[in-house]
Amino acid sequence: MREVLPELLQWWRAGATVGVGTVVATWRSAPRPAGAAMLVGPGGEAVGSVSGGCVEGAVYELAQGVVADGAPVLQRYGVSDDDAYAVGLTCGGILDVFVEQVSRQTFPELGEVAEDIEADRPVAVATVIEHPDPAWLGRRLVVRPETDAGGSTGSRGSSLGSSRADDAVTDDARGLLASGRTETLTYGPDGERRGEGMRVFISSFAPKPRMLVFGAIDFAAAVAHQGHFLGYHVTVCDARPVFATTSRFPSADEVVVTWPHRYLESERDAGRIDARTVICVLTHDPKFDVPVLEIALRLPEVGYIGAMGSRRTHEDRMERLREAGLTETELDRLSSPVGLDLGARTPEETAVSIAAEIIALQWGGRGERLGRRDGPIHHHAPGLVGATTGSEEVAGNHPD
Repeated sequence: MREVLPELLQWWRAGATVGVGTVVATWRSAPRPAGAAMLVGPGGEAVGSVSGGCVEGAVYELAQGVVADGAPVLQRYGVSDDDAYAVGLTCGGILDVFVEQVSRQTFPELGEVAEDIEADRPVAVATVIEHPDPAWLGRRLVVRPETDAGGSTGSRGSSLGSSRADDAVTDDARGLLASGRTETLTYGPDGERRGEGMRVFISSFAPKPRMLVFGAIDFAAAVAHQGHFLGYHVTVCDARPVFATTSRFPSADEVVVTWPHRYLESERDAGRIDARTVICVLTHDPKFDVPVLEIALRLPEVGYIGAMGSRRTHEDRMERLREAGLTETELDRLSSPVGLDLGARTPEETAVSIAAEIIALQWGGRGERLGRRDGPIHHHAPGLVGATTGSEEVAGNHPD
């Protein structure tokens, strides 16, 4: 919903009713991930996409019908053996789309949710998409993290229909929100953990993941640009003020002038490093990269740590880190030389190879050429259960 939120919010504030189709689950080669949304505006406008063009026409007509009669619909789209083109997804994928009305009456909390998203405050929206009792369909629960005091900053009056269901979904939604994951979960009709009958789509709107780039060099500018393109909040840090300037790094969200290890230490102590954070050390100068890597490789949670340099630089760096007391288990967390083997030469090509490695590790891709292997082309994040999120496998690598 994030990508269509400005248009949705504009119509919502004007008191209009909008048809909204949201991808709530995917299987195989579905073209869009869970959470992708398409709007049908009050004047028949179509905004957004649920399939990259495959089934937009069918969802458009369904949304118009839902706006007319008000009843939400969960519709599955896939390939039929009898008539593949009639259903639309000729790529072989399957997706579930939940189509509903959105207005001030059906979603009164939307304004508050939009404020949270705009302010980078984590918030999740849980929606009942399947239930034995049709009256439950479309009910929402807005979930926010617990406060430091252990209280809730949660639903502000929204409810799925029972305290038992609210409690179960709130607990699970907070777990998904902490990891930035969007999923469809199954419960019993009243929120029973081991039951079936109720499916709830939990859309997480977590703050952007962070990319920390250490070393204000030309390669860093390209990596920062690539990180911005992928949706990271990008910080470039270097101790040299003549190089660490906003004019040299226009794609970075912030440029920090300080020693890299001091900055990382302060971010760690402030609790601003998490499992989605990626760290790219590009200085290939031991007085900068060894101290910052000492801290990075000992962080309890971090998504990726990569360091640039030749094989000779890598071996020298590893020896220095061993002398600093790092264990082999800690050193195994380091991606060095950084990136996948794409044959990259320029800063821009190298940035693509680094991004490819980050994506491949995130989703379990192997970096092979898709045209030379069989089987599914999509992967799911390691450890995720079900088939509600997906991403194209990255084919490509990068040299030292």
